Amino acid sequence: MAYLETAEAQRANAAFIRKSMSEPLLSREREFELARLWREENDERALHELIRSYTRLVIAVASRFRNYGLPLGDLVQEGSVGLMQAAARFEPSREVRFSTYATWWIRSAIQDFILRNWSIVRTGTTAAQKSLFFNLRRLRARIEENSGRVLDHDGRERIARELTVSIGDVESMESRLSASDQSLNMAVGESGEDEWQNFLADERPGPEENVMVLHDGQLRARWLDDALGALDRRERIIIEARRLTDDGATLEDLGKELGVSKERVRQLEHRALGKLRREILSHNAAPDELLIEG
Repeated sequence: MAYLETAEAQRANAAFIRKSMSEPLLSREREFELARLWREENDERALHELIRSYTRLVIAVASRFRNYGLPLGDLVQEGSVGLMQAAARFEPSREVRFSTYATWWIRSAIQDFILRNWSIVRTGTTAAQKSLFFNLRRLRARIEENSGRVLDHDGRERIARELTVSIGDVESMESRLSASDQSLNMAVGESGEDEWQNFLADERPGPEENVMVLHDGQLRARWLDDALGALDRRERIIIEARRLTDDGATLEDLGKELGVSKERVRQLEHRALGKLRREILSHNAAPDELLIEG
């Protein structure tokens, strides 16, 4: 899926990149101090200096993903989100340079953005599928260059082994990367009178089915209400508390409420269910249809 940037957006991006690349580099000690001030004292000025100085790192990482057809400005924006996440989580005590730590967060944020926007068809969410998406082209090019022929079954097997995925995953991803999204408003046939969306089946229930479902639901509710009327007070309390609420009461709680043992509550429940079955069957309805189980 390709996105086109306007000339104005391209000029704005170019100016932003020039300004970001002119920011001074930070020493190890300075970046650690800025990270500490933001993490421990919530010093926003320290955060802004850290972000400004390492926006050049965001631009460098984002530039590696330009061949996915998304605007560089959007990639940089998402990478900046990853940079801020890195600033919030960076621990100077680990003696790791901030740039090394931040690179992973920047790359991860950009890759997630590409996966969300590259196609309207969700490409993959697992770590293995993400690795396949971002490495398939490179591995395919290397294999085709070495073998001198287009990618075949053996080549797909090599990619599957290297990335720890199935051959089916490789074939599916290869198909997605070679295809493009199509508009549902695209014309079909030479006449152009029909669109793709006209041939999509509507699987939602029709008006008649909706009326039938509503009528059946009301009928079952009436049958259940009539059946509950055949129970005595304690049996109805138990059934309503145990079977007709989202969070069913325990036998112990009901025993305390009714002043009987848990075993007695179980016996009363069993007897009440028997009465309900008989009443419901008198309406020629199966007890399971009313979600009443023994």
